[in-house]
Amino acid sequence: MWCDSAVSTGPHGGEPHPGSRLSRLNWLRAGVLGANDGIVSTAGLVVGVAGATDDRSAILTAAVAGLVSGAVSMGLGEYVSVSSQRDSERSVLAQEMRELEDDPEGELQELAGFYRQKGLSEQTAQQVAVELSAHDAFAAHADAELHLDPGALTSPTVAAGASALSFTLGAALPTLAIVLPPLQARVPVTFLVVLLALALTGGVSATLGGSGRRRAIVRVVVGGALAMVVTYLVGSLVGTTL
Repeated sequence: MWCDSAVSTGPHGGEPHPGSRLSRLNWLRAGVLGANDGIVSTAGLVVGVAGATDDRSAILTAAVAGLVSGAVSMGLGEYVSVSSQRDSERSVLAQEMRELEDDPEGELQELAGFYRQKGLSEQTAQQVAVELSAHDAFAAHADAELHLDPGALTSPTVAAGASALSFTLGAALPTLAIVLPPLQARVPVTFLVVLLALALTGGVSATLGGSGRRRAIVRVVVGGALAMVVTYLVGSLVGTTL
């Protein structure tokens, strides 16, 4: 289909378009990765502290501090990143609007050229360009030339909130796993819970990305296990030298 934004009415007008589905998949994938970050970073922190001390309060304090600082960091980082992206998108959209105002005929021919490059005949490409320009020239150019929807730019605030929330949900798992069980079971339970959670997020991420799940699961589980082993050993070493 040569232009998603051009197909908004008709018998299938209510169906989601490929662009909107891709956007939702990207958001979901980002949420899964954010949760994965929360799981791994917080698990490494709490297991490391548990290797140094048996004090439940100290472990919980470290877990909460890591959760809050990580969520804030993720949210701020996402806000800055998406804000920069949105500023760039607005800049190129404003430039496109000026070009349409200054040279509408030249922009019409440029639009027809994009459709010829997609495989349409000269006559069909010209007709498509004329009809789309008559409907909404700016939206047609934004879609064909910039691959943007002027009315659906990503919100930095929403992106930041989603990133912080996904990290928080992921970080909550190792936090609960390390503080709720009895003393001797804390670290083994945390290892088990974290590795199961990582296997789940790895599988979901691979499914969303259309890649092999086995390799993705093994990669993320091995990485998470290695992170916890290293931090536990470091924590144990520090705890015995202080």
